[in-house]
Amino acid sequence: MAKIPLKRGRPRAAGTVGPVADLEAHLPPEWWRELFDSLYLRTDGDVVENDGNTIRDVDMVIRATGIQPHDRILDLCCGQGRHALELARRGYQHVTGVDRSRFLVRLARRRAARLGLNVAFHEGDARAYRVREGAFDGVIVMGNSFGYFDTEEDDLKVLNTIQRALRSGGTVVLDVTDGEWMREHFERRSWEWIDENHFVCRERSLSDSGERLISREVVVHSERGVIADQFYAERLYSRAGIVRLLEKAGFGNVRMHETVVTESERGQDLGMMAHRLFLTAGAPRKLPVISGRKRAPIRVTVIMGDPRLPDAVKKNGRFNPEDIETIQRLRDALSQIPGHGFTVLDNHATLLNDLKGVETDLVMNLCDEGFNNDAFKEMHIPAQLEMLGLPYTGAGPACLAVCYDKALVRAVAINLDIPVPFETFVRPDDQSATIPSVFPALLKPNFGDSSVGIDQHAIAHTPEQLVGYFGRLRETLPGRPVLVQEFLSGSEYSVCLIGNPSVGLRALSILEVDYSGLDPELPRILGYESKWLPESPYWTQIKYKETALPSEQRRQLIESSTLLFERLACRDYARFDWRTDSEGTIKLLEVNPNPGWSWDGKVNIMAGFEGLRYPQLLQLIVEAACDRLGIGTAAVAAAEPAQQAARA
Repeated sequence: MAKIPLKRGRPRAAGTVGPVADLEAHLPPEWWRELFDSLYLRTDGDVVENDGNTIRDVDMVIRATGIQPHDRILDLCCGQGRHALELARRGYQHVTGVDRSRFLVRLARRRAARLGLNVAFHEGDARAYRVREGAFDGVIVMGNSFGYFDTEEDDLKVLNTIQRALRSGGTVVLDVTDGEWMREHFERRSWEWIDENHFVCRERSLSDSGERLISREVVVHSERGVIADQFYAERLYSRAGIVRLLEKAGFGNVRMHETVVTESERGQDLGMMAHRLFLTAGAPRKLPVISGRKRAPIRVTVIMGDPRLPDAVKKNGRFNPEDIETIQRLRDALSQIPGHGFTVLDNHATLLNDLKGVETDLVMNLCDEGFNNDAFKEMHIPAQLEMLGLPYTGAGPACLAVCYDKALVRAVAINLDIPVPFETFVRPDDQSATIPSVFPALLKPNFGDSSVGIDQHAIAHTPEQLVGYFGRLRETLPGRPVLVQEFLSGSEYSVCLIGNPSVGLRALSILEVDYSGLDPELPRILGYESKWLPESPYWTQIKYKETALPSEQRRQLIESSTLLFERLACRDYARFDWRTDSEGTIKLLEVNPNPGWSWDGKVNIMAGFEGLRYPQLLQLIVEAACDRLGIGTAAVAAAEPAQQAARA
């Protein structure tokens, strides 16, 4: 949690740049990206690894805010998690830590695991951390971790992120250096031994504007010489200045509290930690938003699969009566959305020419069948729309291509420290693949959606079953890599996010698959039969319900889904499927950009949990795209002054 400008460390060169007259000229624009690692903990450990300091800080937070153990707390710029872990140690059950440093976040996770404390730690930029609106009761920014960026505008972005994260009337805590005091009292030069082998020399000067304190730190090993020579900075906020910035971000009721006391085991250079301000502020009261922004009527062109053409995914390779019913229900729902006009294009023989001549404000891309009903060409539709310069709903071609590759999505999840099943990737031409030793195993094609290639026989309990189904996949889906995956036997969940990171994401109520009515002799999976075969028990006996997961697990599912939404460049809406392993760990199954939009699909079922009707769900998708693209709101803004004048 502690990011303390004035004592930092990351080796950057085996030597120094020599004497410099202007520290600011050597300051990297994003110095904070690389500095916080094990050397930082050594140079600053006298303060930031001091249990007494952490305990006093958390005592102050609790006294100043009155937070309770059941409250949801975000520790922003949490560093190695000292404050978040101390809160959890005291019984606070819903604590999340976020920091830019991968090293410190992973260290925090290891410490939480070792201590048996339930704290969720994530990597994230404090200026744009993606979080559900109003997700937290309190946000703390401790250890002098505010004011690192080049401009005050970036600091304002941090406060705007905090404001969005807080519930109506929630509290933010800021622990920052006293800029007025520091400007007059900073030490221009100092040095100290940090252990028996290392000492650090520091230089400091004000920036040309006088608004930032620039520091240089040279860390020297007694035998190896210079191991780090680095520059960093912090903005110096006065009491009036930080209050002004908080109010600009919409906060009110700003209060200055007791002076922060900092102790050092070495008792030498405290740097920016020497004299700090401790203040709280309240988030504005927020009115619930149900129907989105006020918007002028727009023309919407809807693109769908072609019912005239074969479709290899569907039962018997064609559109069936239930598919035609789904299309008609969509048309009926679109006709109930007020204000907008909808036109449907589904003839792929003329689709490209139709699009070249279309007059529309937005294209609603519901063609999850792909161009010419070829699932491998799902990304071709948005690619063509981009070539024609037509704005559209949903994911772009790159996102669709990446998410079509299940192994690639798994790699992205691993990079984000999101749990995934154990898995073996088998190339289509590999004739000597090693059979995994973990059973039961699930086999599925690496490329594909709609559960193609996954049926009740895809679960293998023996090597013989595995080899048999593997051969069947190679025969029915030639040329496709196969994934042999740990079968997750526990509860199954789906998360749907609607919106965009830049303007806000909304999580619908989480869905849980109810297998209790399924024949116990059948494996519990949502395979091909559950989506395309109405006569199958998988179609008739599987139900869906709103999950009763504890709030902390729901929050973690939403946060992990949000990370994936952003990293994979999903847009407007996406569904994330999860399942629990035998040890109780929830792991990622799949990411579905542009998920099924049908009236009886998971997304509409989740909307129903929220009390939303099918037309309202479709309207949310349209409005998410309009907000992202700026469609419709400008016309309203321009018209309102004239309307007001006319009424006057």
